[in-house]
Amino acid sequence: MTQDTSQNYYKELVDLKDVAGLETQIRSLLDAPIESVSDLETWLNDEKDLTMQITEAMTGHQVDFYRNTEDAIIKSTYLHDQQVIQPLLMKYEAELNKKCCESPYFHQLDENRYGLMRRVRESKVKLFREENIPLMVKEQELSTKYSEIMGGLTVEWEGEEKPFPFIESQLDHPDRAVREKAYRSMMATLRQIKPDLDAIMDELVQLRHQMAVNAGFENYRDYMFVVKNREYSIQDCYDFHENVEKHIIPAWNRLAAVFKSKLGVDAYRPWDNTAKLMKKPPYSEVSTLMDGVAEMLGNTDPYFAERFNYMRENGLLDLGDRKGKSPGGFCTSLPVSGDTFVFANFSPSFFSLIALIHEMGHAVNGYLQFSEQGALEEYKLRAEVAELYSHGMEMLLLDKLDRFYTEEEDVKSAQREELRRAFTMLYGPLSGDLFQHWMYTNPNHTAKERDEKFFEISKRYGLNPVDTSGFEEEIGMSWAKTLHYFQVPFYLIEYSISMLGALQLLENYQNNPEQAIEFFKKGASADYNQSIAAIYKETGVSFDFSEPAVKRMGEFLEKVIQDIH
Repeated sequence: MTQDTSQNYYKELVDLKDVAGLETQIRSLLDAPIESVSDLETWLNDEKDLTMQITEAMTGHQVDFYRNTEDAIIKSTYLHDQQVIQPLLMKYEAELNKKCCESPYFHQLDENRYGLMRRVRESKVKLFREENIPLMVKEQELSTKYSEIMGGLTVEWEGEEKPFPFIESQLDHPDRAVREKAYRSMMATLRQIKPDLDAIMDELVQLRHQMAVNAGFENYRDYMFVVKNREYSIQDCYDFHENVEKHIIPAWNRLAAVFKSKLGVDAYRPWDNTAKLMKKPPYSEVSTLMDGVAEMLGNTDPYFAERFNYMRENGLLDLGDRKGKSPGGFCTSLPVSGDTFVFANFSPSFFSLIALIHEMGHAVNGYLQFSEQGALEEYKLRAEVAELYSHGMEMLLLDKLDRFYTEEEDVKSAQREELRRAFTMLYGPLSGDLFQHWMYTNPNHTAKERDEKFFEISKRYGLNPVDTSGFEEEIGMSWAKTLHYFQVPFYLIEYSISMLGALQLLENYQNNPEQAIEFFKKGASADYNQSIAAIYKETGVSFDFSEPAVKRMGEFLEKVIQDIH
């Protein structure tokens, strides 16, 4: 599972150690005269170029840290960015936004090209509070501390110290006794660090609440809806929660009964609620995983495989588990290089195979944007759009899982499991969203109350069919191993919204594969200045999470699973 991590994969065109030099570059933008619409457009391009250079360097430093949280030099560079550069950028971003918004030519900019940028900048000007800068720096420090704790987490397994992701992968083991042992080991390990994680989350909740109050909001939830420039309301989210509980959970319960029958167990326990019907992991070495995924992508569209092979050859993939590596997986853009980087810390398992396919959906989306629209600026990065193409790639490759599973029944089990995962994406992230609504509208809650609320919500949604007796405390504390709550608050419901779009893409693919793939590529390369609904339309699907849409796609998903005989 070892992998060369020494290859340089990003460009440092700006020296972030030279703080004075960086300030001089930013000051030159603030001092530049803007005497026409043309001047303003030139100024915006100059600002974008500098921002992209800074972003690529900081992104590279962050990924370096995630790849090796135990290297003192790498950590020092990353912390310098967070503690020195980030506050500087926050301060000057506010001044740059103000200069731009107060220009008499600001509202003369073309609406189609600059409309979204105008709305985002005006929102940022309204939200900015200088007193929030040190709070945001502290927030990042706590996020870093979480990565260090989880990156160094190991579990004793059969006489050896194994990374935490390895133990998680054992939940896919066909032997139920192994699954139960893995679950108990994970929970015992998590319990040891839970006080530290609770302390971090307690402080994060208070910090975030104070940021919101400083900006004139009653709570952090309301503040984040404005920060994220969401194109839907808080009530829309609550309606979505209810629609899924009404239409998806009953279908999930029926499906869980099928899995329970296939497992031949009397009670569906927490360690039964994962992939476990395939006889063995789909691969044992990272190179085998890469070979197979490259072939699956190529059998879908030559461009997909070409991009994957390019990334593989240029050190833009870091897959597999090792001690000191941060948990989770993600894809990030390198705007100056015009590249994307995929990071994953997973042991061999069905989930890790799907996770790579998922991240390659992001990567292909990134490369299509680079080739058609140029580097995506931050204000265009709406998660509801990004996750459509990651989930969508999973759906497009569903019929190619036979690349890793040679026996017919294993192929069917893998396809059912991927579609079961689609179900989990409809309710799991959504229940996590509801959990965050509660956390941040009740900022003075205790750690015990937080665990109890998480258990309550889990039982309403994904654990509805599971016999949780005797494991209430373990389930209640299991939120702490989800990095989103610590590092990307209120980034969860987007997975559920976009999965509805991805299921529509699967429906289209079943009817006309070539057309569905072309729609995927068209939407992934579309102009992101448009609304989310317009981008979804270019992908051949609807941005719709109303009750009729939830009901229809739930019925479709259940039927597709039933049709796999």
